[in-house]
Amino acid sequence: MKRFTTVLSVLSGLFLLYIGLLYLLDPQASAAGFGLPSWPEHEGTGFLTVKGGRDISICLGVFALLLTGHRKALGWVLLGLAFAPLTDMLTVLGNHGSAATAYGVHGLAAAMVVLNAVLLLRERPTPPVA
Repeated sequence: MKRFTTVLSVLSGLFLLYIGLLYLLDPQASAAGFGLPSWPEHEGTGFLTVKGGRDISICLGVFALLLTGHRKALGWVLLGLAFAPLTDMLTVLGNHGSAATAYGVHGLAAAMVVLNAVLLLRERPTPPVA
């Protein structure tokens, strides 16, 4: 199970890095996949790069905790970070955006993050080898 949670954590981090880079490099084109009916244009696209920076920051935090072996802390952090895709889902739904994207992208992402967090928090420490 430890290997599964490690792979899930790495994939989550890589996915966040990918999405973050998309929003930083081409915010207007990336925005269409978020699920909202409209996006800021011209000077307002700066708000889209904020999302990209947020996603990359989360990615770096996940990798830092994973690489330093702080698996229990990573579980708690992921549990808290599940709030981000959850609020993304509620934002899309609350602004008459695509329900399919709200549930299929943001809702599923929130569920996967919570699953990963719970699995990490349930891990038992590996006994030392003598």
